[in-house]
Amino acid sequence: MAIHRMGFSILIPTTSSGGNRSFAMDNLEHVVIIGGGFGGLYAAQSLQRTPLRVTLVDRRNFHLFQPLLYQVATGSLSSANIAAPLRSILKRQKNAEVLMGQVEDFDLERRQVILSDGRIDYDTLIVAAGAEHFYFGNDQWAPLAPGLKTLEDAGEIRARILTAFEAAEREADPRRVCELLTFVIVGGGPTGVELAGALADIAQSALRGEFRSIDPADAKIILIEGSDRILPPFPEKLSARAQRDLQDFQVQVWTDARVMDIRPHGVTVSRNGQTQEIATRTILWGAGVKASPLGKQLAQAAGVETDRAGRVPVGPNLSIANHPEVFAIGDLANCPDQQGKPLPGVAPVAMQQGRYVAKLLRDRRRGTDTKPFVYRDRGTMATIGRNRAVATIGRTQLSGRLAWLTWLFVHLMFIVTFENRVLIMLRWAWIYVTRHRSACLILGRVAKLQPESEHPLRKEHEAVSS
Repeated sequence: MAIHRMGFSILIPTTSSGGNRSFAMDNLEHVVIIGGGFGGLYAAQSLQRTPLRVTLVDRRNFHLFQPLLYQVATGSLSSANIAAPLRSILKRQKNAEVLMGQVEDFDLERRQVILSDGRIDYDTLIVAAGAEHFYFGNDQWAPLAPGLKTLEDAGEIRARILTAFEAAEREADPRRVCELLTFVIVGGGPTGVELAGALADIAQSALRGEFRSIDPADAKIILIEGSDRILPPFPEKLSARAQRDLQDFQVQVWTDARVMDIRPHGVTVSRNGQTQEIATRTILWGAGVKASPLGKQLAQAAGVETDRAGRVPVGPNLSIANHPEVFAIGDLANCPDQQGKPLPGVAPVAMQQGRYVAKLLRDRRRGTDTKPFVYRDRGTMATIGRNRAVATIGRTQLSGRLAWLTWLFVHLMFIVTFENRVLIMLRWAWIYVTRHRSACLILGRVAKLQPESEHPLRKEHEAVSS
């Protein structure tokens, strides 16, 4: 059956064979899901056997496994290893369709999602648009200190890291070499810690013997954290262990330190009551995130206020006040835990919320009540480097090799496609045995870390020409 609506034409089967359930799709309640991340994808998949018509809208055509983005940024994995096309993931789910589109606003009165090129009607709306970088009011730092949320971010960070080594190889001034080989990572949460550990491995192992004028192991890596310890959500014992592991990898950990300014050639840091200047050309941001701008659009349409991080307040069943048909989940939602604090913006929260909303919709169809959402924290983990990680699983605290193996297993299991699981497992095995990162490629725009006229090779050429 061909159905034409809102500028879109889709082909929907009305019959099936082999005992599979089929629906007259045009007569079914329409669930529109915004965002193909963990929350949106898990909600869509959890509605597979429900007599509902599901439309998943995303501005990208793929699902991204964000927890492994840092490995793309540091050359362990390629982009295709951690991303999978949404259409491929949902192709066997007959009640689901995928639309690639840019959401601009919401008309909750008419129950419509406003795209840049049309509108989509809905009966139920689930908004899972995720988050973006947050510079605490210093957005001018964004071009100088890229964060890590997209594949483009990962490519930009990898280019900056590798270009710094390349520029240092051509530099004759020892002071400038030191500046080029100094890397500053802002934020001591899991992203910052994992970036620091992976960057240390690049400098000390992956690039060993590949340069003639510099030793990559001379790189200085500084991790800056504003609180009194890295990995604040972890128990103090594990935070201390993670800091020792990073220091074993020659990473300098600065706690109780706050970034005051970021410039093209350096960072100003307030530490121990004193202001310090760090000369560097490579600054990476992992200090904070805020909800997608769609959170503000949704809040305005619903007549509610977002919190400081741009998240939309939701009720016990994740719906928005006065709009029981509209749900916000994942990083976009301010959902308090049992102590009244907002749940963290991590993948397990979004996954569980996506499944919960799907169950609530099934219960509504049956006329049964659904208990309020309760997040079940099954553990938190962060990897520091080869055979080094920390993890909490219930009341159990793990560190070292056992935590590292647990981290590997858990992340493999959450990869959406079987193909990517196999590819990542093989890549990890190869890197573990050889320490070689074949994805250390500089793609796209090459970062310009020093004026062309200051390159020593250019100076030498000019001197010979004159």
